[in-house]
Amino acid sequence: MRRIVPSFFQHRSMSKKNKEKPECKTPKQVDLDKNGHIRIRVSARPGCKTSAVVGFEDEGVLVQIGAPPVDGEANSELIKFMAQFLGLRKSSVTLGTGHKSKNKVLLISDSQLTVDQVIAKLKTASND
Repeated sequence: MRRIVPSFFQHRSMSKKNKEKPECKTPKQVDLDKNGHIRIRVSARPGCKTSAVVGFEDEGVLVQIGAPPVDGEANSELIKFMAQFLGLRKSSVTLGTGHKSKNKVLLISDSQLTVDQVIAKLKTASND
């Protein structure tokens, strides 16, 4: 048995599919959390020769870490490197999530930096 659906119901369901999401002006890797801290999503590569910002990926900002992933050495080096890279105190940068994962979230607090300034610094380093 075939059901006949009035055309105004068909039009309504079609309109939801055609809606486009507004384009985001800032990359999803760097944003503000609900407490006002700058949140940086990092995709870490521990065990490299030197620490450096390499580029942007879907998972986060790709950062090479010059320390092995043993006993939290890579996490400590990541915090130290990002604090030095952004010109902040080490106590201003904390590891929010990802203590045992390659995908991490860094939180920056007590900073005069804005999200746009952090993005600009990361982009200039990844383009070098």
